[in-house]
Amino acid sequence: MKISMTTGVAFVALALLCMNAYASDSAVATDVKAKPINATIFGKSLPPIGYVEFCSHGEDECKGKGGNADLLVMSPDNWSMLNQVNTYVNGKIKPESDQDLYHVAEKWTYPTSAGDCEDYVLLKKRYLQSMGFSPDELLITVLLDEKGDGHAVLTVVSDNGDFILDNRRDEVLRWDQTVYKFLKRQSQQDPKQWVSLQKSTPQVLASTKSP
Repeated sequence: MKISMTTGVAFVALALLCMNAYASDSAVATDVKAKPINATIFGKSLPPIGYVEFCSHGEDECKGKGGNADLLVMSPDNWSMLNQVNTYVNGKIKPESDQDLYHVAEKWTYPTSAGDCEDYVLLKKRYLQSMGFSPDELLITVLLDEKGDGHAVLTVVSDNGDFILDNRRDEVLRWDQTVYKFLKRQSQQDPKQWVSLQKSTPQVLASTKSP
């Protein structure tokens, strides 16, 4: 078959386009492998002092045992409920520091109208458990934000990755899509036990400067 110059150029262009697309797909695949969708556990860690004091009051959150460390199946219904609870609590609770509310540096409690980051987390976890989510899928997590300040969020461990419910945004993001440095979180086996998300985990307050 005789191929014209114009047709030949078109074939070359198409071949180059396919090669570029393949290279791009390979780069994406490599990037996905480089960033695991579920955070890596590096052994045991100490729970935050605020959480220890919270548990000393006999709160139900601290009594229950974890389950089989199963991952939440991220169905459309579950995804919708996570987003609804995150948005609802973010809108219901006014951000205010423990210092302003209670005149102490750190106090964990269920908020009614105002609270800081860990209070949002406790309330979101309570709501989601009442909707049928398992406690071992909902893990209180401590991290450093983009300014290096302590912060707390709720991690939802799922078959589609670890997702973050954050009082600073209504959008639910996967943990590797955030700018945070994750330090530690509750163990799935026992909520009173904590595990490290870093090889060396510093002791920080859940919130050091802002709610």
